[in-house]
Amino acid sequence: MGVVIRSAVLGLAVGGRASAAIRVPVGAGTRGRHGPGPALLRGLAALAVLGETAGDKLPSAPPRTAFPAFTGRLVGGALGAVALSVVERRSPGSHVVAALVGLGAAYAGSYAGTAWRRWAATDGPDALRPDWRAAAIEDALVQTVAGGLVRTSHR
Repeated sequence: MGVVIRSAVLGLAVGGRASAAIRVPVGAGTRGRHGPGPALLRGLAALAVLGETAGDKLPSAPPRTAFPAFTGRLVGGALGAVALSVVERRSPGSHVVAALVGLGAAYAGSYAGTAWRRWAATDGPDALRPDWRAAAIEDALVQTVAGGLVRTSHR
């Protein structure tokens, strides 16, 4: 996959779960590496994923399209895509493209995730109520996509 597609996929994942912006570049950059440094980075990324996964289910969780969460997702989409581009040793020009595509896809992913949760809570099948069930499906999708990006990274 090229940098544009990978950045778009990462940005969409970040729109669903902001922690994907950390998980994917860290996972790709430390894949196959052993020792305390890579293990610590992977552990910190896993904590970010677990923290967001748990926090997202709380009734007090802010909407993903409200400030500052939305800004964080946009920045995360851009920086995560750049980090993945750097890890994959792409050209500096590719980093700029990655940032723009990652930001745009995070924007789209944030609104798509909001629409999914709204649909699941109001019009979706009863099996997706309460909202945390729809969130769990979203978690599974985002983590599957993030894992795929890590496994297919070109280092």
